[in-house]
Amino acid sequence: MANIRHDSEGKSVRTLRVAEQVRHALAEVLGRGEIRDPDLDGVIISITEVRITPDLRNATAYVKTLATDDETLIIKALARNARFLRGEISRRVHLRYAPELRFRRDDSFDEAGRIDAILRSPQVARDIIPE
Repeated sequence: MANIRHDSEGKSVRTLRVAEQVRHALAEVLGRGEIRDPDLDGVIISITEVRITPDLRNATAYVKTLATDDETLIIKALARNARFLRGEISRRVHLRYAPELRFRRDDSFDEAGRIDAILRSPQVARDIIPE
């Protein structure tokens, strides 16, 4: 059995590397405006993370949009174009099989903002600031 390296969270280094390559490929396609979809015209989309299954067959891309509040519409448009995006990934990332793509809204920025607001609240600040 081959020795497989893992990171601190137990994910294989290969899985992490492939996920990052898929993220870069998606960002390149979206950044160049290669998708012809009216819901995506003029929308700046950031692929913040890609998580891929250990068999490299399924990938979930976490999406954050700038200058628009209707991320649900953007997610649906990306899902409609998943087949095209999968083809573009297969041209850019050399794998035996291009992964099936799913898109999800990235809530990590909202969560970070919520935590920051809590830390700045007067109730928490009085416990942090030394007397």
